[in-house]
Amino acid sequence: MSNTLQTIKQRYGIVGRSEQLDRALSTALRVANTNLSVLITGESGVGKEVFSRIIHEQSARKHNKFIAINCGAIPEGTINSELFGHEKGAFTGATGDRKGYFETYDGGTIFLDEIGEMPLDTQAYLLRVLESGEFIRVGSSQTQKTDVRIIAATNVNLDENIRKNKFREDLYFRLNTVPIRLPALRERQEDIYLLFRKFVSDFAEKYKTPPVQLDERAQLLIENYNWPGNIRELKNVAEQLSVLSESRTISAEDLLILIPTIAQRNLPAIRDRNGQEGGSFQEREILYKLLFDMKRDLNDLKSLVFELIRSNDLNMPDTATLRGLQMPDYSLENERAMEFNRKPATEPARVDSDNFEAPSPSKPIILDGQGHSTYDPTEVVEETLSIEENEKELIRKALRKHSGKRKEASQDLGISERTLYRKIKEYDIQ
Repeated sequence: MSNTLQTIKQRYGIVGRSEQLDRALSTALRVANTNLSVLITGESGVGKEVFSRIIHEQSARKHNKFIAINCGAIPEGTINSELFGHEKGAFTGATGDRKGYFETYDGGTIFLDEIGEMPLDTQAYLLRVLESGEFIRVGSSQTQKTDVRIIAATNVNLDENIRKNKFREDLYFRLNTVPIRLPALRERQEDIYLLFRKFVSDFAEKYKTPPVQLDERAQLLIENYNWPGNIRELKNVAEQLSVLSESRTISAEDLLILIPTIAQRNLPAIRDRNGQEGGSFQEREILYKLLFDMKRDLNDLKSLVFELIRSNDLNMPDTATLRGLQMPDYSLENERAMEFNRKPATEPARVDSDNFEAPSPSKPIILDGQGHSTYDPTEVVEETLSIEENEKELIRKALRKHSGKRKEASQDLGISERTLYRKIKEYDIQ
């Protein structure tokens, strides 16, 4: 299979050695010779149409027609006519009969891109085609048959659209017979520089110039950029550098001058399930912020433990003994703890004096309640794990931190100002 994948990559100009990419390509090849419906998901610019052509051209339908249709680009009032055709007089301007794509491409393959943008009434007609191969022209009462394979693609979260009653659940399950997910470019970091070299080589041939090269630091810049536009954005950057750069060897400083946005850094983030940055808060970004909070809480907890030891006049083994037991080596954050770290393993000391007493490792630490009570009784409150609630709370914190200045708050959150405006309105945040 590896030789077959390499052949397909060379034929269709696919560059990369990512495991996720190979898995998606392998699935496409396996399903090509069947008539199963395929749903390709992934962010904009990851190459969904290329995969649809691979499935068609590796199938028994390869000698028949193939068409790619962007459902979001066809007006709602005319999409039924475009797909299923219409009869003369069916609506104003219908001066004659017209065949739709399902009639014209009978025996071939139709690629429905941006399927999530399809109107609900059109979804009902499409469901009938998938179930029985039947359709009716607009303005006609005669049922017609078609044998068309449907490959759909989306960069939106269809599960979310189903919950909002914007997409039919039965149609989703019909389309999603074989799901193929294409990874975003940031998930294929090992492929970024390979793709860049291919693009600059192509543009060097196109513009009759030597190909540009990146030094080590410039290479690190492009490999660690988030690439929200994925392969399409990388290709544009390669073309800009090929045309605008005076030197054929580009340093990190030159790259920042030509492409200032390349220095922007976002936390590692999964796009929301619809594949877009504006759909919902980026889950990994939230987790990253929670990890920072956990680190701060851990430091507070360590301070609390040492205060309890001091106030209760307890004994504790030294760090050398703890390391021998393969216990975590925590950094001590006060001067007394630093002094304790410097004591040899054999020297006993007490917590409430300048020295600590080091008992045997098996001796437990017991709080006998005889020390001074410094802390009030606490109540453990279970923290909500809702992504939405955490998202709202982070937005409120950012707005409070920056005194309501949305531009600074959006930069701190790592999202666009436009997305922040929409989130404030969606959650009714004052």
